[in-house]
Amino acid sequence: MGKKKKADSARTDAAKTGDAAGAPAAGAPATAVATVAGETPPQKRLDKKLYEKELAHLQIELVKLQEWVRHKGLKVVVLFEGRDAAGKGGVIKRITESLNPRIARVVALGTPTEREKTQWYFQRYVPHLPAAGEIVLFDRSWYNRAGVEHVMGFCTPAEYDEFMRSAPEFERMLVRSGTILIKYWFSVSDEEQEKRFRDRIKDPTKRWKLSPMDLKSREMWVEYSRAKDEMFAHTDIKQAPWYVVEADDKRRARLNCITHLLEQIPYKDLTPKPIKLPPRQKDEAYVRPPISDQTFVPAVF
Repeated sequence: MGKKKKADSARTDAAKTGDAAGAPAAGAPATAVATVAGETPPQKRLDKKLYEKELAHLQIELVKLQEWVRHKGLKVVVLFEGRDAAGKGGVIKRITESLNPRIARVVALGTPTEREKTQWYFQRYVPHLPAAGEIVLFDRSWYNRAGVEHVMGFCTPAEYDEFMRSAPEFERMLVRSGTILIKYWFSVSDEEQEKRFRDRIKDPTKRWKLSPMDLKSREMWVEYSRAKDEMFAHTDIKQAPWYVVEADDKRRARLNCITHLLEQIPYKDLTPKPIKLPPRQKDEAYVRPPISDQTFVPAVF
């Protein structure tokens, strides 16, 4: 079964990068078949007005989901993995925009410290797992070991092999403990990734997003593809399957991912009824200090 999934995954990536011709892997959208076969041009980018309308609706549903998670005491973990510049951060931002940061929080861990390197590999991630009534979104996760650490040689072959054995068991333990675990892989083509990298280089506000590791990933595209296929072959388990998000169109990717996320957790609308504001307390005898005693931000605009 693992070999079949690996082959299907490889065919999908090959179709996206132009390395193979013919029909894509089973289950791919009909539009993907037409694009690969050359029968019709690729889809146009989703209309901005339609995107904003649908996103506004989905964000309202996310608030309903948040209230349901809090009310029921659910523990939700969502992993976002994928190629550099595939759009993981963008969808995480849209998910959390309207949510309560005390309920829904983002975890994006940096390079492990020297102490953390000596710990059990999953140990640095465990403290960030949710308690009842919380949603945790991992912007990259323990799968760093199966990707960048493995490809760049930051872990030993033995550590990599142990991760491949341990990760499925670790995730099964999470699911058995009552955690809802959802894993997304954002898939982007070679051409689109290069375009986004160049856009980041031109934009001073986005240039910080390009790290030396990102640039190295361009050089080692095939090695990262092989690592992703191996990861899927070992960790695409029934209890916590991988869901692939086609991310060449950021707008479609965001709407599709959020829609799918909402479908994974049945919820009911617990939106509070409109609140009536109480009258403000009357200012009777209290004398406030002079306004000149306060320091104000200069009115530049």
